[in-house]
Amino acid sequence: QVQLVESGGGLVQAGESLTLTCTVSDRIYNFDVMSWYRQRPGERRDWIASLPRTGTGPTTYSDSAKGRFTIDKNYTLSTVTLQMNDLRPEDTAVYYCASLRRGVRSWGQGTQVTVSS
Repeated sequence: QVQLVESGGGLVQAGESLTLTCTVSDRIYNFDVMSWYRQRPGERRDWIASLPRTGTGPTTYSDSAKGRFTIDKNYTLSTVTLQMNDLRPEDTAVYYCASLRRGVRSWGQGTQVTVSS
């Protein structure tokens, strides 16, 4: 079973940037889609962005992420990153990396991002 490990979370001030990294135990090309989600306190887990296997579809973002967040991949390092700019207090959440392969989704343990005003 694939292992996903998120890192890069922390405490930042509003307006600052942060890059999250998801390290994948398998070759990223083996997966149909790699995604990021987040879960605010007391709320459900929400989708942020998805990156399909190269050549199979477009990169997509939620409305809240569009224009501020960028998802990217590094095949050599087997990592998927989420660059987050202009962070806001409402971006405070636990951020999760997820993989999808043949209908099976796997999750990382999450990394906490806290944005102070």
